Amino acid sequence: MATNTYAVEKPVIQRVDESILQRIGNTPIVRIKNLGKKFRNVEIYAKLEWYNAGGSIKARPALRMIEDGEKSGKLTKDKIILDSTSGNTGIAYALIGLVKGYRVKLAIPANVCKERKRLMGEVYKAELVVSDPLEGSDGAIRMARKILSENHDKYFMPDQYNNPSNWKAHFDTTAVEIYRQTESRVTHFIAGIGTAGTVMGSGRRLKMFNPSVKVYAVEPAEALHGIEGLKHMETSIRPGIYDENFLDGKISIKTEEAYEMVRLLQEEEGLGVGHSSGAAMKGALVLAERIGKGVIATVFPDSCECYVTTGNFQRYSTSQK
Repeated sequence: MATNTYAVEKPVIQRVDESILQRIGNTPIVRIKNLGKKFRNVEIYAKLEWYNAGGSIKARPALRMIEDGEKSGKLTKDKIILDSTSGNTGIAYALIGLVKGYRVKLAIPANVCKERKRLMGEVYKAELVVSDPLEGSDGAIRMARKILSENHDKYFMPDQYNNPSNWKAHFDTTAVEIYRQTESRVTHFIAGIGTAGTVMGSGRRLKMFNPSVKVYAVEPAEALHGIEGLKHMETSIRPGIYDENFLDGKISIKTEEAYEMVRLLQEEEGLGVGHSSGAAMKGALVLAERIGKGVIATVFPDSCECYVTTGNFQRYSTSQK
């Protein structure tokens, strides 16, 4: 009587992470096929940055700034990590602080969505102080600087808008991943500007890989806008790490265009993204129209999870074509 024999495969041994912080970086990239199908000779790719621990691209610079602070001796266990944020960097600071054993204090605009406030304050135990919502991220910057000036020795302030470790995080990780994942074919990079770390760091490294790569920034079209995380540079406190002369161009996106693109990405690509991702996608489509041929890479900073209960998100995500 014959007996069935089966080959026994050796189990795949996967790396065990020492902490959640090792899940920062190496995010997936996807091709935007349906929204980009009218461009025969242009491919559009997007990095899905909500796969980072902390849920956004800001985990990359937050970790780099904190670890560089530790290496320099400026950040010690008796200091409180202090900075201003419109949300994502604050979530990253709070998570990293919790894991590493630091207290964290964050200045945020009062109108930051409640999901982000809950993550920062209730889940990751950061202390929150709120600034005037009408002053946006600039008001939070001024508040953090005031807190620091009143008790300088008590705090370590990474100062994400002016800290070169911000853009270096993207220089060393984001750009390298994009270049590898596009098989060295990327011709254009486009990203939103908030602190400007993503576009400056990634752009510099991509141009080192290939000097012919073009780098574009996306910014809100209006000074008063609803694209959380992005800055209208002409009317804002300009980040010290931002160098407009480095860019090959800027593309301005209206709030309504960004929100509409959030809906389209959900319906056409199955991607639930935040408002700044919608702006990046709209910018990539505008750029594709201009160039006619090439490989465009962008980043989607976060998912829709921190926006789903906001009135604007509900309005645009449920609107009819």
